[in-house]
Amino acid sequence: MFRVPIRERSDWEDRAVEFGFKFHSMYGERYWDESAYYQFTLQQIEEDIEEPTEEIHQMCLAVVETVINNDQLLRRFRIPEAQWNFIRNSWLNGDPSLYSRIDFAYNGSGHAKLYENNADTPTSAYETGFWQWLWLKDNVDAGILPLHADQFNSLQEKLVNRFKDLQVLTPERALHFSCCKDSEEDRGTVQYLEDCASAAGINTYFVYTEDIGRDIEGNFSDMDDRVISWMFKLYPWEFMFEEEFGHLLGTNNIRWIEPPWKSILSNKAILPVLWKMFPHHPNLLPAYFEDELHMATDCTSLVKKPLFSREGANISIIQNHSEVASSPGPYGSEGYIYQATHMLPQFGENHTLVGSWLVNDEAAGISIREDSSPITQDMSRYLPHIIL
Repeated sequence: MFRVPIRERSDWEDRAVEFGFKFHSMYGERYWDESAYYQFTLQQIEEDIEEPTEEIHQMCLAVVETVINNDQLLRRFRIPEAQWNFIRNSWLNGDPSLYSRIDFAYNGSGHAKLYENNADTPTSAYETGFWQWLWLKDNVDAGILPLHADQFNSLQEKLVNRFKDLQVLTPERALHFSCCKDSEEDRGTVQYLEDCASAAGINTYFVYTEDIGRDIEGNFSDMDDRVISWMFKLYPWEFMFEEEFGHLLGTNNIRWIEPPWKSILSNKAILPVLWKMFPHHPNLLPAYFEDELHMATDCTSLVKKPLFSREGANISIIQNHSEVASSPGPYGSEGYIYQATHMLPQFGENHTLVGSWLVNDEAAGISIREDSSPITQDMSRYLPHIIL
């Protein structure tokens, strides 16, 4: 695994405008970075990332089965009791999932280590499935990269095919897509997924999350008073449970992407449960709930993570009972878990995180994020990769 400098495409910003990549830079900082790429071997991809991704995913599903049937664990996950039946029914009914992203620390050798499972609202799908593939094609066509350069990237193809499967499971329903108004990145992600659904032949609509209402019968509806019967929402379940209309969840005939049981899979509480169920698995790091820290005697350093944290918010690295690094954010009141510290690999001054995507339980590609800080956050740079 190498970080290789490369000349940027002279017209990449024009290409970004052409293809609707409006969030390539945000808040005056570069988000997309093609001044370098990460190079993998096929063996590294297949054995160290692809296979563990699918295995860990199945392990996580086993955790969901355990938590669903255990009230004490549901409380550990800070899931409101009023939503337990909603979530349980979703799991027992086999409500289908679209995609997930598992984040790893991996330096090119040894076992990739699981950081977290972004199973409910993973972002960077557009950058992974389309934009980095276009970067590869442009550079191969220009003779800058060799003809046999490849990419671990079947994400877009798998997304379109999965939407076709979901349409068969949900016939004669239009699919509403939704995200919040204040994020151009979220809007770009949802637009990309809506395009994938349209390519699969699905009739789609878009509504901002803030604009979703209800009719007199309690059905959720959009701004044109269309009843929502099938929805993709880039909005966390734990937020939805606390919303004004949260009590209506499960009372109306809506199919959800992602399904409610993903509220368990995306919760950081899954990490200590995974460690209990699969102790010493080579891709797992020891992890504990707050009241189990007496069991972490072999851990000289711990990472403190809120149960609901996203984009690296409110993460702390603790060594010898002292905080040595932290990130700001709005999370933490729900409680924390503690995971053994396993620092991201460094390539020069860059701390590098590998995101491994799944669609319909199958590994589908990787995304690379890097940061000058050891804690990857929402503005961490996205770099392309190749297999050579």
